[in-house]
Amino acid sequence: MSTSRDEILKTLKTLLRPEQFKDYCPNGMQVEGKPQVQRLVTGVTACQALIDRAIEADADMLLVHHGYFWRGEDETITGIKKTRIEALLKHNISLLAYHLPLDVHGELGNNATLGRLLGFKTTGDLGKQSNNSIGLTGELETPLSGEGLGVLLEARLGRPALHIPGKANPIRTVAWCTGAAQNFIDLGSL
Repeated sequence: MSTSRDEILKTLKTLLRPEQFKDYCPNGMQVEGKPQVQRLVTGVTACQALIDRAIEADADMLLVHHGYFWRGEDETITGIKKTRIEALLKHNISLLAYHLPLDVHGELGNNATLGRLLGFKTTGDLGKQSNNSIGLTGELETPLSGEGLGVLLEARLGRPALHIPGKANPIRTVAWCTGAAQNFIDLGSL
């Protein structure tokens, strides 16, 4: 069974609303591949290892959070970028990338998913862009010390957490932002 590339793009545009964001990179199709898609591979970053896996899987499309053509980077297609794009073109694989739209989506986004994974009760927004929450605020189910929050983060994320000791007061509220949209965060509202 296959689906048209254009139908997938239309669905993602409706779901993620990329036109609402002033982003650091283009959101949507960055490299055009086959018009029909039978196999889609997803990942965080369009790195060479992911592209190689997509080729091995005989994918027609690669959907990622971090694609190419970032604001401020060298615009020439040379070196690593050339090698990656060349591999996509050679194997006729479309590259779709959605950056801020995937960070902030209320249900599927990185912020919402991280909050659920950590067991935070979401209570508000931490800055907005085009009426979209750039980050979230929330409450802990049970107040924790800084060290206790570090233990929770390590257990739920499966990686060490950096804890910088501060006040000894229990932590009851938290704020988090998975993306690099810190310029949209209003710290005065915290």
